[in-house]
Amino acid sequence: MDKTRYNDFIRDFTPESIIQNFIGDFNSGLNVCEEICDRWADDPTRVALRYELANGDRGEMTFRELMQRSAQFANFLTAQGIGKGDRIAALLTRTPELMIAVLGALRVGAVYQPLFTAFGPGAIEYRLQKASTRLIITNPEQWPKLKEVNGLPTTMLVADDTDPLAGEADFLYYQTLDAQPDQFTPVKIGADEPFLQMFTSGTTGKSKGVTIPARALAAFHVYMRYAIGLRDTDNFWNVADPGWAYGLYYAVVGPLLLGCTTHFNEAGFTADNTFEFLRRYKITNLAAAPTAYRMLKANDALLKDYPEIDLRVANSAGEPLNPEIVNWVQRVFDCRVCDQYGQTETGMTSANFHELEHEYREASMGYQLPGYRLVALDADFNEVGPGESGELAIDMENSPLYFFQGYTWGEKSPYFDRYYLTGDVVISNGDGSHSYTGRDDDIIASAGYRIGPADVESTLLEHEAVVESAVVGKPDDKRGSIVKAYVVTHPQFDADDQLAEALQQHVRNRLSTHAFPREIEFVTDLPKTSSGKIQRFLLRKQAEQEVAAG
Repeated sequence: MDKTRYNDFIRDFTPESIIQNFIGDFNSGLNVCEEICDRWADDPTRVALRYELANGDRGEMTFRELMQRSAQFANFLTAQGIGKGDRIAALLTRTPELMIAVLGALRVGAVYQPLFTAFGPGAIEYRLQKASTRLIITNPEQWPKLKEVNGLPTTMLVADDTDPLAGEADFLYYQTLDAQPDQFTPVKIGADEPFLQMFTSGTTGKSKGVTIPARALAAFHVYMRYAIGLRDTDNFWNVADPGWAYGLYYAVVGPLLLGCTTHFNEAGFTADNTFEFLRRYKITNLAAAPTAYRMLKANDALLKDYPEIDLRVANSAGEPLNPEIVNWVQRVFDCRVCDQYGQTETGMTSANFHELEHEYREASMGYQLPGYRLVALDADFNEVGPGESGELAIDMENSPLYFFQGYTWGEKSPYFDRYYLTGDVVISNGDGSHSYTGRDDDIIASAGYRIGPADVESTLLEHEAVVESAVVGKPDDKRGSIVKAYVVTHPQFDADDQLAEALQQHVRNRLSTHAFPREIEFVTDLPKTSSGKIQRFLLRKQAEQEVAAG
């Protein structure tokens, strides 16, 4: 398939070329469930979801089946007085019931609110109370958490009337839905009205609310079609959990928006399980976080048992993708993995594209998405030149697909003038692409140098002994800070002083003499968020405490 050159596509791109694909209209209104489900339901055999449950059961649902089941859910919601603008939460694993809950909420014009199943009662309570959530759907495994939640809304349990917990919930999922009609006219919402209620966590303070308006569908479409490179012939699997933004936006809404089949794997992530899922479902287009690729690489000896895996393309988001992983994916799967960048607030805004032709820069987060203008700003909010670093920002006035309206309850202002400030530090390459350096508060200032942890971590990972690492600044009287690395090694290597010295020399040789880690601490694991991002702020705090203790 011939690809369009990126620069040519950007030159000719208009938002209207995307919006015209939708049933609804950004001016008169649209229904998101209709856009991502109903429009594909004319073909009764078109599969929307293939799933595998933790107990090994497998199945699939067509767009038509999902249309009917979501209509039953919508009828139930209407009977409860729940409708346009109301928040509906699901605390569920990757199952068909989760998909139906999402679509049913959207069909009635309500706002779907994801809850990650690793959340404890406090995190659940905060999100439900903050959003004035009207209904929460969960399963028997998660139900005990709700007993500790104050101000619990109406509850629905995914169980039948034989379950021991059946009498504790307000409604039972199957019994309730089966009693409802399977037709429901979708409720339209305006382009700037919300259909998702997200929360994004920072390194400090409570999570901030992020509402995603219906107009975001245009940006989702661009990312799925041109960056992910999703084709009708693909078997697409986004490993990310729909309890988080990347999984909800691009494992649920995105693929269905293009009429493609998405895949759910309820089981926890392991190398064996992942290789088998890729083989069994003939996955051709994969999306995952760098953590997942690192785990697979650490277990690539297992690949000999899965010769049928035949990936066409792969995608990565969540943290910088280092060249070692890029090369490994190319070598073992004979396909290209593209690094891509975004945030909960904005969706994906920068990418290396599978379906657009452009110069590929190693260790780069790629080029701005069509419909966006990304820049790097210096400390005085001036746009920097090529080769210079600054804070990544979106020029909102010149980004017609930009959709973030500010935090739901005004928790913070992320703006300066016409710019949305991401808080991420990048190097401008001068051609619309940027290279990620780190979070603004992750940057290490040492002896007059500003050192990005991503570069050091990427270099460490090139060493055969390293599974993963996290790099932070440790206070130092002479240099202000020194680079400290927390390193997880493969079990066949001795985590000793000799290895630490070898890793230091490796970074000196591969990266620079000023950025090598002057301290290396070997650990068995790294602190991470539930979505797999390394929590460097915890390691920074640990390093500061070491200095304070003398």
